[in-house]
Amino acid sequence: MSRLMDALEQIDFARRYTRERAVSVPPGDWFTVTPGSVSHIAWQVGHLASSEYRLCLARLRPRTAADEALIPDAFIAMFGREALPAAVTGYTAEQILTVFDAVHARVMEDLPAYPDADLDLAPLAAHPLFGTRLGALRYAPLHEMIHCGQVALLRRMLGHAPIW
Repeated sequence: MSRLMDALEQIDFARRYTRERAVSVPPGDWFTVTPGSVSHIAWQVGHLASSEYRLCLARLRPRTAADEALIPDAFIAMFGREALPAAVTGYTAEQILTVFDAVHARVMEDLPAYPDADLDLAPLAAHPLFGTRLGALRYAPLHEMIHCGQVALLRRMLGHAPIW
């Protein structure tokens, strides 16, 4: 298996694992911040959509008009690293999930044809945790699983049974 396909397999596994947990929460509960929590499902899912785009597409190639239609700049800003979950407005749970799914579909459609030699190049936007485009792809599922754990914790705080 090529290193690109290995990275994509890990990205896809992490996304399927996270999605299973997120969609098990009714959309009406996605914006609930439970006592003792600082986040909600909607922010976690929106953040992962934004992060997958930035790690797997924006660091490998320039932003396109199709990208703006896929995930608008305003969406990226609302769910960025410094964004506050309380500030999430203007999107429904269903809209956030649609972007989450669409970004992942684009990654899985576009990247299998990405040139292997380009994986060793520096990413288009620097990141302190990796120095190559392959590093961005390898980091994506690690980052996703951090937030998947948060989704799982939020599910439990909302009263849902664990998913194994």
